[in-house]
Amino acid sequence: MSFINKFLDKRKDNPAGEMNFLDHIEELRWHIVRCAIAIMVGACLVFWKVEWLFHHIVMGPARKDFISYRAFCYLGRLLNADSFCMKEIQMKFQNNAVTGQFMMSLSVSMMMGFVLMFPYILWEFWKFVKPALKPAEVKMARGIVFWCSLLFFSGVMFAYFIVAPYTINFFGNYQLSPLFENIITIDNYYGTLSNMVLALGIVFELPILVYFLTRIGVLTPEFLRAKRRYAFLILFILSMVIAPPDVFSCLLIFVPLYILFEISVKISGRAIKARKLREAMQNDED
Repeated sequence: MSFINKFLDKRKDNPAGEMNFLDHIEELRWHIVRCAIAIMVGACLVFWKVEWLFHHIVMGPARKDFISYRAFCYLGRLLNADSFCMKEIQMKFQNNAVTGQFMMSLSVSMMMGFVLMFPYILWEFWKFVKPALKPAEVKMARGIVFWCSLLFFSGVMFAYFIVAPYTINFFGNYQLSPLFENIITIDNYYGTLSNMVLALGIVFELPILVYFLTRIGVLTPEFLRAKRRYAFLILFILSMVIAPPDVFSCLLIFVPLYILFEISVKISGRAIKARKLREAMQNDED
């Protein structure tokens, strides 16, 4: 609560943000309303072609001609490594609810609408936060919407083209006994895919989160460096949880996540240097 009060006080100090608490809440409400409208517009655009998008995009990783499977197999031939070529997925899908397919089309539309409008949602959030920042802070945060969007879409693409194919291929072909057949509900398949894609999209925002936590004094680069071994272990365990149980696919996930951590350490260091430089300049002016 103290951080929220400090944030609201800074908005009051800004001539463009002279409002009481209820005015802040009302302004935030309208930002949320505009975000919701944007998501609905994106969802309507997706719903217009939802059958095509569901077949080619959502069900893509479950099809043997998916671009990632062909790319990995081609890479395997270049490296003379047949293990890169994945097995054909032995899965069948079913719908077990009367309204299942219609509700699925709505869920797909909303999720894709959110992903499509993510930069606009960030821009609305930035418009709400910006009046609380000083001119120097606004200058340092220049391009924040672009970089947050880039990181989010990078995480989404990484999950969709790399993680999802390996995960779906492994679990789709896993058999406890030849007596069992993998018949997957569309809800289960879609839930697994969407959670994976959105989760990694958000995880890829780690450098931005570290930057702001450093700015408010919660994190320091020294703390991150001191805890590097724990971060290494946590990220490796996370990679094993996400990936099928083989070394290659685990490293495929771990390496980008660890690179993100190291980038976050560098960003934290730069944020600390910028803050010290700004404080030194303020002391010189005093």
